[in-house]
Amino acid sequence: MFRNAIGLILLAIATVPAVAAEPPLAMQGEWTVDLSADPAQPYTKTLVLELQADGTATGSFYDSDILAGRWKTDRGRTCVSFRTTDGAGPYHTAACLVGDRIEGQTWAEHRNFLFNWNAARPAAKP
Repeated sequence: MFRNAIGLILLAIATVPAVAAEPPLAMQGEWTVDLSADPAQPYTKTLVLELQADGTATGSFYDSDILAGRWKTDRGRTCVSFRTTDGAGPYHTAACLVGDRIEGQTWAEHRNFLFNWNAARPAAKP
């Protein structure tokens, strides 16, 4: 009887729908990504993140729509992963919120590069 009760409890736990997480507001919205290879020649692009309660992420990065995006808060940090494309191949991006900025990296196998980058909120417009 005890074994059957444990089985019923486990079955009940397994069938409870997952509770949707509220997307972290701190990571939502527009970011300016620093892609400069040389600090003397600044090069930035816009990242826009729209995080949904179901764990999906949409938006845009480097003038391309975010595809198959996912986000998660776990182990004390919030991270997002997604794919974009330049028409020749995919770019895989992973990034985490660190304080008031985002630290990320983008890998493009077809271009044979991995690029580490940082992002901050855009400067306020006067």
